[in-house]
Amino acid sequence: MTAQQEEVVLVDHAGAAVGTAPKREVHTADTPLHRAFSCHILNSAGQVLLTRRALSKITWPGVWTNSLCGHPAPGEDTLEAVLRRARQELGASITGIRAALPDFWYRAEDASGIVEYEICPVFVAMLDGEISPSPDEVCEWAWVEPAQLIEAVQAAPFAFSPWLTMHVPEIEPFLTEQRRPEGAR
Repeated sequence: MTAQQEEVVLVDHAGAAVGTAPKREVHTADTPLHRAFSCHILNSAGQVLLTRRALSKITWPGVWTNSLCGHPAPGEDTLEAVLRRARQELGASITGIRAALPDFWYRAEDASGIVEYEICPVFVAMLDGEISPSPDEVCEWAWVEPAQLIEAVQAAPFAFSPWLTMHVPEIEPFLTEQRRPEGAR
């Protein structure tokens, strides 16, 4: 399915599906509430992958954000959508997907007036192999220590996507838990 054909699931405030719409038409100044997801990918060293959105993106072009984002297709399980987008966006295989913020949602408007309005659970996963990001999705990327990410978001929130700045303080335990010594909590 190409980006031109991609559909998003429209939802009510309780999260129940109320219809679908073409992705290319849904993000406007009056974006309806719809399903989405975000995912943070960790490598074996415990670093988290940050990506800079391609300059051709409709919303927040060139802004640094979490590893990947996307929208489940109608009838698609969210975890399957996360796996699909990891392949499409990053050329990556991921494992160990865990919900960090299953009830996260947000509304934000970018400088051009386009609105994101999403029920957007946040996941954390482990990289299995290498990445080869699609230039249509990602123009730069960096592996950073979780503490560096948290510091950067606190120091310069304007340099990051609004959804990242909203959820990063809440997911710190999920990003750092792999670094704890065996048996520690």
